[in-house]
Amino acid sequence: MSDFDDINERGLVLVGCGRMGGAMLRGWLARGLQPGSVTVIDPRLAPEWRDKGMRVNEALPENPAVLVLAVKPQMMADALGEVPVLRDTLIVSVAAGTTIATFANSFPNAPIVRVMPNTPAAIGKGISALIGNDLAGAAHLDLAETLMSAVGRVVRLESEDQMDAVTGLSGSGPAYVFHLIEAMAQAGEAQGLSGELALELARMTVAGAGALAIDADEDPAVLRENVTSPGGTTAAGLNVLMDAETGLPPLMRRTVAAAADRGRELGKAGS
Repeated sequence: MSDFDDINERGLVLVGCGRMGGAMLRGWLARGLQPGSVTVIDPRLAPEWRDKGMRVNEALPENPAVLVLAVKPQMMADALGEVPVLRDTLIVSVAAGTTIATFANSFPNAPIVRVMPNTPAAIGKGISALIGNDLAGAAHLDLAETLMSAVGRVVRLESEDQMDAVTGLSGSGPAYVFHLIEAMAQAGEAQGLSGELALELARMTVAGAGALAIDADEDPAVLRENVTSPGGTTAAGLNVLMDAETGLPPLMRRTVAAAADRGRELGKAGS
């Protein structure tokens, strides 16, 4: 028995099969979703998805179990215009900034779940937050969670108002970490390391620390304190990084706030 038995019988429609859509599709197929039950709508579908047994850019099945919208917010209006009226279909969106109310205009009386994943979903290490409308019952939310758990962990939100903060923190967060790696490598170069060596050290330090933060039982603050000897080298570095005015905490607050504010702007533009 597969988690996708109902979907395999009724079908799943994926609108948009780029990086995120492709990552999700790859995870679903690995978990038991049958290619023949999938309809992919994407005029620019990558060659790797051709001849995989899926229906590509064809008419939608009459009553699919799930419709997943994985296009960029700027393309959402065009995508919605191509989708016919559906009945008894769960609508799942992974588009940043596009509100449930926007989808309700196109899919009245439909259960709708809005999801914010992030790019580590490409390797099954993502984190997704989801929230449903009033018509999305426990079974719908469970199904959405099953779909998203194929590419990482899943958390549920208490209200849609939290989604912009999630977008600013975890949705955009991988880019912040990538830039942190860049900055650490550049700092290593400034201290006399070769660019290649500095980058390798920065990459593995961030990857190892992240894995330790996940696997350890301690709070990250405790982990930090455990590797910080009073008056030592780490303490000297942290004195700069933790400065209340110029350090990482105020910078990160501004960074997440800027991304969250942009999410709110996108939501207003699309409503």
